[in-house]
Amino acid sequence: MGGIDAISMSGFMNTGVTGLFFIVVEVLSIVFVWSLLQEVKWDKLFRFPRNAKARMFQVILAIVIGHSFAQFILQYWGYTVLLRGFAE
Repeated sequence: MGGIDAISMSGFMNTGVTGLFFIVVEVLSIVFVWSLLQEVKWDKLFRFPRNAKARMFQVILAIVIGHSFAQFILQYWGYTVLLRGFAE
């Protein structure tokens, strides 16, 4: 195999690892927010906090907040990577 094939395969592996990293950060952020939301007293907001509608609200809220948190982390990470070039 030529050098071009090795470089392109390296690029694909780098892209795959980066994509996997993004997915892991996203899922872990949602799980983290879900665990935080379990501490909220939902009986003030819902009459039956353990029914399906209340749980669905908690899941959607965990996804929305977790996604926002993950985007913050990933953007911060991206900015720090860009700053490496500035310091060199």
